[in-house]
Amino acid sequence: MNAFIPPAKPIIGAEEREAVDRVLLSGMIAQGAEVASFEQEFSEHFVPGRPSVAVNSGTAGLHLGLLAAGVGPGDEVIVPSFTFAATANSVALTGATPVFADIEPRTFCLDPDAVAAAITSKTKGVMPVHLYGHPAPMKELVALAQERGIDVYEDAAQAHGASLDGHPVGSFGAFAMFSLYPTKNMTSGEGGMIVGADEEIARRARLLRNQGMERQYENEIVGFNARMTDIHAAIGRVQLTKVDAWTRTRQMNADFLDKNLRGVVTPPVAQGANHVYHQYTVRVPEDRDGFVAALKDEHNVGAGVYYPIPNHRLPSLRRYAPGLELPVTEQAAAEVVSLPVHPSLSQGDLDRIVHAVNTVAGAGA
Repeated sequence: MNAFIPPAKPIIGAEEREAVDRVLLSGMIAQGAEVASFEQEFSEHFVPGRPSVAVNSGTAGLHLGLLAAGVGPGDEVIVPSFTFAATANSVALTGATPVFADIEPRTFCLDPDAVAAAITSKTKGVMPVHLYGHPAPMKELVALAQERGIDVYEDAAQAHGASLDGHPVGSFGAFAMFSLYPTKNMTSGEGGMIVGADEEIARRARLLRNQGMERQYENEIVGFNARMTDIHAAIGRVQLTKVDAWTRTRQMNADFLDKNLRGVVTPPVAQGANHVYHQYTVRVPEDRDGFVAALKDEHNVGAGVYYPIPNHRLPSLRRYAPGLELPVTEQAAAEVVSLPVHPSLSQGDLDRIVHAVNTVAGAGA
């Protein structure tokens, strides 16, 4: 049988290893000059004019970003249920309440009408997720937030380089968070980047990540240890030089699948959206789990299911939404399958993916 094609794959090359060795040999391993350079370069690359603050995980980035934006006990933040649990977890960790809203069926991102219906007198903000690398409907969400007097925060964990009508994700809200987990479109090994709308948000985030201090032993607030190491920043700096080419490859791979797949619902792209395909996610209306198993067992092609249990159904979060029904979210959770489009795929791999999907979908028709 042909070699297994994984649904996602981190790409680490000689340049990243050399960068790590350089930091190790310097003897300066904790947060330092590499982190500062990475923050500046990240801002310049993805969200020019906005300050970036590096932290040790994407979840820490969401948590600290919300705290820096003033979210706390008594507040509500509207979030999608169809996403990784870190989105809602970060709200709960501030002491605020995550309020789940339904999604658009095409893009899997928050539905502005559902958000409007969920706003109460306690709503502090809304946190859309640019899911799978497709930008959320920010024009509508920002207009709604301005009309109702609430804030916008962006979970851009999967959306490095995505944009809407020429505006990069991360430029719409009070803050945005980009994840740097190994399987994201670029990585630092582990980490996250908070991008603030202004220096005030960024300064509070810097205090929160470093025990509440900017100058040693001058603790201004109660904070955390959420620092990024120079080792991780060195990896991230190298990946910044590669991510644009990787994104173009992801988009070309997605275009090839769009044109050749049969029997599944391929992912549409909203007008004006630049989709960076962290995941290439199709719908399989019948027997999704059997479809995924057949891809692997019969064709050695991996596929991911993100996310089979909506957040409002999770044991850890369902207390925030007793009895809540989100029909579009529930249907997506039962049907989605993410197929490989990562940059390490060869044309032969892509041909195999198409053959596998079309064969399995045809067999199940």
